[in-house]
Amino acid sequence: MTAKHRKASRILLLDGQDRLLLFRGSDPVVPDVTWWFTPGGGLEPGESTREAAVRELAEETGLRGVDLGPVVAYDTVSYSFREQRYEQEQWFHLARTVETVLDHSRMGRDEHAELLAARWWTVEELGETAETIYPIGLADFVGRLLAEGPPVTPVRL
Repeated sequence: MTAKHRKASRILLLDGQDRLLLFRGSDPVVPDVTWWFTPGGGLEPGESTREAAVRELAEETGLRGVDLGPVVAYDTVSYSFREQRYEQEQWFHLARTVETVLDHSRMGRDEHAELLAARWWTVEELGETAETIYPIGLADFVGRLLAEGPPVTPVRL
């Protein structure tokens, strides 16, 4: 199976208590396997990572007044979803919000069906959970961001 190449913008959204927003999802083909992941999604043609992050946050969270910061990390992932292979380049923006009540009404039907839960996590909870969190090493990275601030140049996860 040939992999589709995709570019995505992801958001490390922190609230006023330094908790990180993650969504729980699954692949409809393998519904018993779940994982937690950051908000975000694919770039539309001609869209920058910043523009995609703003659009995706509005669609997925409904939050207003989010302070969208710089790209702090990037990586490339390979995964399968709905029996299609993907190679995805993704960039992670750091963002802050004081609002924590989410509105998923602007999500697409497919996205809404695949979103099982949303939760604000502390770094400690991320580090202690046995659940699958993507990207791997997220707890350590967010801990470093909180302690040291954004890196001068984005780091590879």
